[in-house]
Amino acid sequence: MPSEFKTRKRIEFADTDCAGIAHFAVFFRYMEEAEHEFLRSCGLSVRTPAGDGAVIGFPRLSARCEFVRSVTFEDVVDVDLWVSRLGRKTIQYSCVFSHGDEVVARGEVVVIACRVRESEGRSIESIPLPDRFRETLEVADRPPLELRDSTRGGSP
Repeated sequence: MPSEFKTRKRIEFADTDCAGIAHFAVFFRYMEEAEHEFLRSCGLSVRTPAGDGAVIGFPRLSARCEFVRSVTFEDVVDVDLWVSRLGRKTIQYSCVFSHGDEVVARGEVVVIACRVRESEGRSIESIPLPDRFRETLEVADRPPLELRDSTRGGSP
């Protein structure tokens, strides 16, 4: 059963800030893109028809990223994503971004399975992880990331 996924992203000019450094928001987009690619590679999707006009989706409960060093236009970043926890309703992904042999950022995303009813004014309710996800995904044989406590401040 799959638990890890690797992909590669090139920093485009539109992904940089006025200093020419990859904008922090790009890493959140890359985590989401890696999650989508990973699920597609497993025959799954973040948007699955559930019947009776409803879909199953996976909105974010939390997303965190800490930055170690900058990357710039045309740098190639390796994205290493893994399932670090499977809860009753949630999936936690951990992600490490590297350029060459150096880690440039680390992040995590927690998503929750929800049933979205389009016909009822887009009502959303959390649900247990669908069986297909639970049967297909597994927690990687590596621990979740230890991200810094952002409430304390200070250096890494």
